[in-house]
Amino acid sequence: MANLPIYNIMVVPDANIYLKSDYYEEMTGKEPVIDERVILMVEKEEYSKDELTEDSFYPIGISGVITEANDNGYFLVHTRNRVNLDEITIFKDHTIDLSISKRPDIEDLEVNDDITERINAVKSLVIQFSQKYQWGPLIRSYASRWSTLGEIGTAFSPWLMNSNNERYAILAEDSKKKRFEMLEKLLIENLEMGKVNQEAQGAQEEDYRKIYRESAIKKQMEYLQKELDEMHPENVSDIRRLEIRVAESGMNETARKECDKIITRLKQQGQGSSEYGMLYDYVDYMAELPWKKQPAKKIKLDRAEKVLSKDHYGLSKVKNRILQQIAVMNLKKQQSGSIILFVGAPGTGKTSIGQSIAKALNREYVRVSLGGVRDEADIRGHRRTYIGAMPGRIMDGISKCGVSNPVMVLDEVDKLSSSYNGDPASALLEVLDPEQNNTFTDHYMNVPYDLSDVLFICTANTTDTIPAPLLNRMEVIQFQGYTPTEKLEIAKKHLLPKAMEEVGINKKQLQISDEVLNTIISDYTREAGVRGLRKRMDMLCRGVAVEIVRNDRKRVRVTNDNVRELLDMRPMKHEEVHKQKKPGIVTGLAWTAVGGEILYIETLFTKGKGKITVTGQLGDVMKESVQIAVSLVKSMFPKQAKVFEENDLHIHVPDGATPKDGPSAGITLTTALSSLVCGVPVPATVAMTGEVSLEGNVKPIGGLPEKLMAAQRAGVKTAFIPKDNEDDLRDVADEVKEQLTIIPVEKVEDVLKYLKIAQKKKN
Repeated sequence: MANLPIYNIMVVPDANIYLKSDYYEEMTGKEPVIDERVILMVEKEEYSKDELTEDSFYPIGISGVITEANDNGYFLVHTRNRVNLDEITIFKDHTIDLSISKRPDIEDLEVNDDITERINAVKSLVIQFSQKYQWGPLIRSYASRWSTLGEIGTAFSPWLMNSNNERYAILAEDSKKKRFEMLEKLLIENLEMGKVNQEAQGAQEEDYRKIYRESAIKKQMEYLQKELDEMHPENVSDIRRLEIRVAESGMNETARKECDKIITRLKQQGQGSSEYGMLYDYVDYMAELPWKKQPAKKIKLDRAEKVLSKDHYGLSKVKNRILQQIAVMNLKKQQSGSIILFVGAPGTGKTSIGQSIAKALNREYVRVSLGGVRDEADIRGHRRTYIGAMPGRIMDGISKCGVSNPVMVLDEVDKLSSSYNGDPASALLEVLDPEQNNTFTDHYMNVPYDLSDVLFICTANTTDTIPAPLLNRMEVIQFQGYTPTEKLEIAKKHLLPKAMEEVGINKKQLQISDEVLNTIISDYTREAGVRGLRKRMDMLCRGVAVEIVRNDRKRVRVTNDNVRELLDMRPMKHEEVHKQKKPGIVTGLAWTAVGGEILYIETLFTKGKGKITVTGQLGDVMKESVQIAVSLVKSMFPKQAKVFEENDLHIHVPDGATPKDGPSAGITLTTALSSLVCGVPVPATVAMTGEVSLEGNVKPIGGLPEKLMAAQRAGVKTAFIPKDNEDDLRDVADEVKEQLTIIPVEKVEDVLKYLKIAQKKKN
């Protein structure tokens, strides 16, 4: 008796099963012999011989007799009775010993014409199913020998889509009638599934054939059209040229479908259509856009640093930030990082450094001016349903530069305004957000465009008017005002040579000393930047050109005596500290859009009944600072508080025509009132800045570098600043700090003690 495990074969009574003889020979040590009885054991899963255990087999097997053994390595077993595997023993040499008992069937299946018809019906289905395959005729010859469903199931078992458990359930069924029905159902279901699969596969193949045929025809037409275009280029129509440009543009699938749809409309409507021009312009614009991604290039930091240093003097913080951006781009091989916002006074180089950044990155430069923009369509473009529709300024800039990764400077972001036509600042959110701008959709295009490779740089004079959501998407970098020394170097290295070149003057024809340049800087300009200085250099060179041409002079020497005539203007008057000391007058420091300035807080008591008059065109914030200062002085000097009730108080900030506002005059107002009340004058060379609270705490302010620069220029010697602004001194030029005594303070009383005003309080 040979114990042969079976895997993935339909094992049922009254069936013929072909098995390989090598396993049989390995187990028994001899070849299979005809008429020998064997037991077929059904494996739960496919195991190797070394992995077999008693639990590897189902508890029901089937006995059979070897009826055929051929030379091809197979032998045929005809199955008979089902048996219970009562005990299974597997030895170390992998031989198997069985203890079995016969498992009786329930004889409830009557042999009649109905059974024969059902078997013939299944055979007919098998033959129909096999006709579509090359082995169909062979199946027909075998079908004549099948007399039971078991034989059919065994023959088709390799193609049955059923699990081992489902097949075993048929073997384990004791009722012959139910076993027959289960086997019949299994075969019919598999044949129907095979039929459905054949039909689906045939339909799919038919669809594929249509697609392949259509693709082949299109390619053939394109090839023939290309041949004709090359043979007769003069006959190529405008629409055909558009098709060629669209095909070669590299645009994304969405844009390509939109352009193909418009081209189809152009063909249908013809040139006589009223929409032809608008549709043609749209496709022409789309084909002109740079859709293809530019390959990432490695940028040398040393070269980039040289370019930035050559074009701009100073601005070390800005240059370091740009070098950081370049280093990250080199590592990631793509555009990354936050959007940069340059904030500073006019003429400090915010816009021009964008050109240097583009040069350092080897990219195209695009400048988009946003000053005064109040229509959302200027950013997102107009919809094509409107007459005269055009793309927005962003996509227009991309189109003009011709590349997908330029350095784009969005100038004057703080000058955006909103109207009934929408909010342009809100439209910029999508443009500047790295998480959204890879699918930016211009209303004119109506298809997404990837802006993620564009390096956006924004500029502004102040952040006060920029909406918070937009400002949150940008990294703010402050542009400090230039010191006189920096202005001198910029004039010598950049402004003067450029001005001389523009008017045609060489170095031999103009002689000017550093002393004269310093005079021009100090007396003829009053700004934090160098825009006014550039104008003075241009005026100077034009005046020198007139002298050379009119008097036929080979050289003109500019001195302090003739510089006023050459510039054709009077020197500007800068605010300087007063020499005269008087109680109630204190020097303050203020920030303006063009840099820092000093301003005086003047206070005066007159006979009256406690009325407070404030002049000098002060804003609401400074008016509140006046009220806080009055209350604070009354609380600090209670003995002198009656003077406020017996007199009228007049507070004036000179230069009344200029509006003034901001939270930084509190300490100056409080000190001025304290000086007035106590009668102690404050030296004019002492200046201060900071806001105060009712508790007398000095609060931090902004614009400290510009304010201290103005103090140094005006002749101030000592400057009081808030303690919390002490870290901001790192941004102040060394030459400014060297000429000033800077004292950080936390309380107003600290200032009063230093100025010896607090002594009056004790008295």
